[in-house]
Amino acid sequence: MWQSLEGYAGFIFNTDLLVTYGYRLWLGLVMTCQVVVISCCVGFVLAYPICMARRSKNLILSKLSLGYITFFRGTPLLCQLYLIYYGAGEFRPFLQSVNLWWFFREAFYCCIVAFTMNTSAYQAEIMRGALNSVPKGQIEAATALGLSRYRVARHIIWPQAVLVALRPLANELIGIIKASALAAIVTLLDLMGQTRFIFARTFDFSVYLYCALIYLAMTEAIRRTVNWIERGLSKHKAVVAREPIALAAAPRRPVIGARKRA
Repeated sequence: MWQSLEGYAGFIFNTDLLVTYGYRLWLGLVMTCQVVVISCCVGFVLAYPICMARRSKNLILSKLSLGYITFFRGTPLLCQLYLIYYGAGEFRPFLQSVNLWWFFREAFYCCIVAFTMNTSAYQAEIMRGALNSVPKGQIEAATALGLSRYRVARHIIWPQAVLVALRPLANELIGIIKASALAAIVTLLDLMGQTRFIFARTFDFSVYLYCALIYLAMTEAIRRTVNWIERGLSKHKAVVAREPIALAAAPRRPVIGARKRA
């Protein structure tokens, strides 16, 4: 029995493996963070115009954005990654002629493109749902008071929409972190890629346990951070929900030296 316990402990706490290949796991973690952060940030920037186009009354813009969202949400991320990474080789002469082959021949850039386009579609739908959750009566009342579109968006729409979208956006970030393991399939040495490399050299299955624990630590850190942010925003939720128009229409400070009416 004790021998079995020692064997299990040696499987979990393999210090020799960590000493020898721990640096490779760290490099893989850094690569994963780079891909995820760049993809999610650029995807967030792209998601807003896609969301606005989806909500637009212009039929062409609405249908184009709907087609974009439908394709990238309805097809597997792995398929999209293959289309970009391997499909770019089919257009190599054209990409060389426009001096873009250097970009699409690198797995790192192809992964960023694939993850960015995928997450932008999901984030656009999250934004659309959050904006639609704001009662239209509040927007109409603010417009009737003569508030500008900027003040309406800043004081009424976005304070409520952010609180609605925060949790789904965090879930999307966690989903991209876990989906980033697909990058190893196209030869990118991210965390999963380095794990596969180490296993091919050592045949020590415990390296996959360490990889899983690192992914778990990242997702748990994001979950706790979002919980902390949500608690801070929720303190003002009741105020924004009760008196959003009053907050937006609050008079500005009087200008010093302004003339008084006669």
